[in-house]
Amino acid sequence: MRLIKVGLASVNTTVGAFSRNVDRALTLARRMAAEDVTLGLFQEQLIGGYPAEDLVQWQGFIDHQWPELERFARETAALSTVFVLGVAVAHQGLRLNCAAVVAAGHVLGLVPKEKLPTYNIFYEGRTYSRGYPGMAEVHRGVPLGDYLFRFDFGVLAPEVCEDIWSADGPQRRRTYSGAELVVNLSASPFRLGFVDTRRELLATRAADHQCTIAYANALGSNDGIIFDGGGFLNQNGRSILETPRFQEGFTSAVVDLERTMRLRAENTTWRSDREEWVADGGKLVPILDCMGILQTRREKLAYPSPPHRSFFLPGPDQRRPAREALCEDILDALALGVGDYFEKTRAFKVIGVSLSGGRDSLLTLLIAHRYAKRVRPDNPGSLLQAFYMPSRYSSDTTRDAAETITRELGVPFQVIPIEEAFDRELAVVKQMLGDKAVTHLTEQNIQARLRAQRMWNWSNSSSGLFLQTGNMSEKAVGYTTIGGDLMGALAVIANVPKTVVMYLLDYLQEKTGYEGIRKVLSKPAGPELAHNQVGEEELMPFPILDACFYLFAGEKLVPAELVQALTSMFPEVEPSQIKVYVEKFVRLFLQSIYKWVQSPLSLHIGNLDLDRERALQMPVVTASDWTRD
Repeated sequence: MRLIKVGLASVNTTVGAFSRNVDRALTLARRMAAEDVTLGLFQEQLIGGYPAEDLVQWQGFIDHQWPELERFARETAALSTVFVLGVAVAHQGLRLNCAAVVAAGHVLGLVPKEKLPTYNIFYEGRTYSRGYPGMAEVHRGVPLGDYLFRFDFGVLAPEVCEDIWSADGPQRRRTYSGAELVVNLSASPFRLGFVDTRRELLATRAADHQCTIAYANALGSNDGIIFDGGGFLNQNGRSILETPRFQEGFTSAVVDLERTMRLRAENTTWRSDREEWVADGGKLVPILDCMGILQTRREKLAYPSPPHRSFFLPGPDQRRPAREALCEDILDALALGVGDYFEKTRAFKVIGVSLSGGRDSLLTLLIAHRYAKRVRPDNPGSLLQAFYMPSRYSSDTTRDAAETITRELGVPFQVIPIEEAFDRELAVVKQMLGDKAVTHLTEQNIQARLRAQRMWNWSNSSSGLFLQTGNMSEKAVGYTTIGGDLMGALAVIANVPKTVVMYLLDYLQEKTGYEGIRKVLSKPAGPELAHNQVGEEELMPFPILDACFYLFAGEKLVPAELVQALTSMFPEVEPSQIKVYVEKFVRLFLQSIYKWVQSPLSLHIGNLDLDRERALQMPVVTASDWTRD
């Protein structure tokens, strides 16, 4: 046996908070060493935080990371644990995203990231340079390049995030060169259902390359991008450990690296593939000998036996039901996004929500309360403030729903009517228009803008974080008001489709039994800016709207293809009506881009987001000729 204990850590970092980030990592490093961890793995860009984006173009942003890396090495010098952590370096005019190997007070080597994602929310090709096969340079006296590291427990291969996502990544040549344990430092954002993809990918890579893979992911939210943390340990395709997500800390497990080498020797396909690779001129990756640097302590490690004491029978099923897993992941991610924005900006003292008595503002409040309950479990309501601002179109039903849920949550609640202000603004608009009539749409927008103005005024004087409450579906088609309900400091559910909003509220109603949720759900969804307003009547059924959005913006289908797909998806709707819905959606979507590019920073939870600077980069000024048959 050759036992090794691997610790996988997730640290909630802040971009630019070098000392604080390292302090948090040191706390976990000391705990790992106290628990006899042989190898402690941290995430990508641990020191600088991620994503730093164009900040890496400032020399000072890069230069200030190295002293913190040295401090980490210095303060872990007495620990008999090898650590790998993420750092950015500037080398001969290049910015490199590296994995740093640290042991016994020394930085032993730097391995740069080779695959730089420049798609979706990522822009690394804009700022960083790539490592490459055979790279062998020196940075500040430290080897920098394509290296492996030999310790008394085995041969280690560091890599960074995207390197594992490419089938043509460095893992192949490194395992052919003798790497037994591949450690991947990652900053992979939360996306719905993506944890299953990570799990399957790591199992595939570990089986393909006949190695043990340790994967540690970043945690926390920076600028609306949410990292769910967690990590995986997989040995030659068999899952060993999956760590908790959405919480800072580390988890560890023991593996026998002799098992990895035995399985490699038994795998004739792997052996023949390696022979072919060498015969075709594949160059072995050099191994840095670190045997004399550190003597790890592994005498207390016990063979990794199953907790249920059977190698043949399955253990207890720990998986959550699919509905619970989906809803809890979304709610955890959004609550983390709200909390980290609130805390890391250090500009706010309280969180404010303008309640309409409808679904969107209710879900936003529940998400904010979820965060508040975590940090102030005894009195979460003390961190929140809710307002209800009725006009002549507001119903007693929605006011009652808003009062009920705030009472159940213990959130301070104020009713601030806008009727008098609405009359004044309406009179001013009539004066400005002269002979022209005020449109019904203008009357609706006046109400929305009055509410937003009051929320901003409250925010300015109370240091309050004003949460924007609109959902993705209505934002996509411009069913929102610039200067009104589109406004806020942080858009919490701006990337949550309306059907998902309702799904989450149904789940929360079942889970909590809150009467306030039941009262909101009992009334058809509508903004109450005019008499008897129902959103689906003014737009289209929300399932069809969300399907249009996914197929058009996500799958990039043209309108004719949308009609074909939706006709089979919704056979109960006449094809002629489907065509009307599609034409309406495409027209509204393209003419509303100018609106949603003005919306506040939003939280990302999927690959399809309405954010021009991130996921869906659409020109504001565009014609729709290409959408016609």
